[in-house]
Amino acid sequence: DYYAARGQLLPRSLDELTEHINSFTVINEADNLTGCAALEVFTEDLGEVRSLAVSDAATGGGYGRALVEEIEHNARTIGLRRLMALTYVPDFFARLGYGVVAMDTLPEKVFGVCVTCPKFRACDEIAVLKHLD
Repeated sequence: DYYAARGQLLPRSLDELTEHINSFTVINEADNLTGCAALEVFTEDLGEVRSLAVSDAATGGGYGRALVEEIEHNARTIGLRRLMALTYVPDFFARLGYGVVAMDTLPEKVFGVCVTCPKFRACDEIAVLKHLD
């Protein structure tokens, strides 16, 4: 709710989180949630880094990188060859080898998920993509 309220992540309902709980990687330190990210699979080739968030207190500590690297590992393990994200901080992803791409190069995301988003017609996120091969 914190990041959704700030407009940094789209809100997700408790039902949606429960349905996708097994796709999340979580960092928990001293019984405090430090960060999380999820892997969403679209096709046998393409997945997405979703819901990447790190607490303000832990920002800059390498937790975001660790979460993305774990998601990449999980993606490779199941045979995905491409991983994308929609982000407001493309420079973060660029440091991890992702490049900016046009949204229309990701029809699996746009027509599978984005069409139901309230921001669909005015999306302000930037699409990034990494080839995992």
